[in-house]
Amino acid sequence: MQKVELLSPAGNLEKLRIAIDYGADAVYGGVSHFSLRIRSGKEFSFEEFKEGIDYAHSKGKKVYATINGFPFNSQLSLLKKHILKMAELGPDAIIVATPGVLKLCNELAPHIPLHLSTQANVLNVLDAKIYYDMGARRIIAAREISLKDLCEIKKELPDLEVEVFVHGSMCFAYSGRCLISTLQSGRVPNRGSCANDCRFPYELYAANPETGTLFRLEEDPGIGTYIMNSKDLNLASHIKEILDSGCVDSLKIEGRTKTSYYAAVTAKAYRMAIDDYYAGCYEPDKYQHELESMQNRGYTDAYLISRPFEKHDGQSLDFTMQMGTHQVSGMVTLEGTHFMCKYKTLPDEELEIVAPLGSKIAEVDNETGTIYQRDGRWYMRLKKLVAENKKVWDEVHSGNLNPIELPTILPPYTFLRIPADGDMGTHPKI
Repeated sequence: MQKVELLSPAGNLEKLRIAIDYGADAVYGGVSHFSLRIRSGKEFSFEEFKEGIDYAHSKGKKVYATINGFPFNSQLSLLKKHILKMAELGPDAIIVATPGVLKLCNELAPHIPLHLSTQANVLNVLDAKIYYDMGARRIIAAREISLKDLCEIKKELPDLEVEVFVHGSMCFAYSGRCLISTLQSGRVPNRGSCANDCRFPYELYAANPETGTLFRLEEDPGIGTYIMNSKDLNLASHIKEILDSGCVDSLKIEGRTKTSYYAAVTAKAYRMAIDDYYAGCYEPDKYQHELESMQNRGYTDAYLISRPFEKHDGQSLDFTMQMGTHQVSGMVTLEGTHFMCKYKTLPDEELEIVAPLGSKIAEVDNETGTIYQRDGRWYMRLKKLVAENKKVWDEVHSGNLNPIELPTILPPYTFLRIPADGDMGTHPKI
């Protein structure tokens, strides 16, 4: 049986490695030119992207390159050069959004499969077939599509791969076709520089053009002012339904600009969900436990399973972001012997260990600290905080750039976390 692919975001080389180590079958990302995530793409140089591709291939995984922006006429010459340069790096597919770029990629890099971006808004068999006939081997369906309609596409075009989003930010507009950011700050969403204006709080006013009178509309308590703030997509509890349909080839996680911890936890949670499905032991609460540990805007299952008009819980009106159940305290270095503090660490504080699936962790009790297991989870307590330079600290905060010694070697990119205290303002992103 061909298992469904788990596809994770890769905003930079570190996140690429983390996503793969935590269970992704493939990752997607790009160098800034013509990518819809310019802010994240800038974190990749061509050399780093090549290094990421080589790392993925060494693990038997894939990398899809994003060239999914909407170019102007003045950029077409540069676009051609960019396609050729990206093709030289050896990605496993190129993600494109427009018919013209799709055609151009077919001409310049015919040996590389082409995936059609969700920005193309494919919702039906007719559109899917046109892009398939033009050379697209996979469609990344519009977020607004239903599972039933996906199955109709797969039935008509069985050789066309179908990819769907299962987790991440949701756009207030129709699959990214929004101009609010352009209007307010000149940053164009479909050019990769959306300022996320839909996440801001807004005040409502009533104006009388005849008198020039302006009234601020007062809101009842609890109504909220985040009137365009969509909740985050979370389909971890619906993976069985999606895979039972037999019409989906790839499950995609959004979030190239999100944190390294996000890259790890989403890959791990959905890896567990997929593997458990095929093993016949699907447990949604287990995956949600991990996903609830992250900051989020509230979760919704959006449109794939339920139609938009069937419920009205897709917006977070009272806040733009809320704390998850846990706070990241540290991240283990590549060598595995130390960790970098990401919040605040104290001696004798219990830290939960979040490591890639299948990691081998042993119980330890030495002068540095203890590592032990409880209820199927691993924890660590440090008896003292010893930096790499052997200085002993009473406590360590996120601004401290000294690697702190571990009681034993842990897998690279292992995260240490504690229950969140609810104070969002003091929690740095990593």
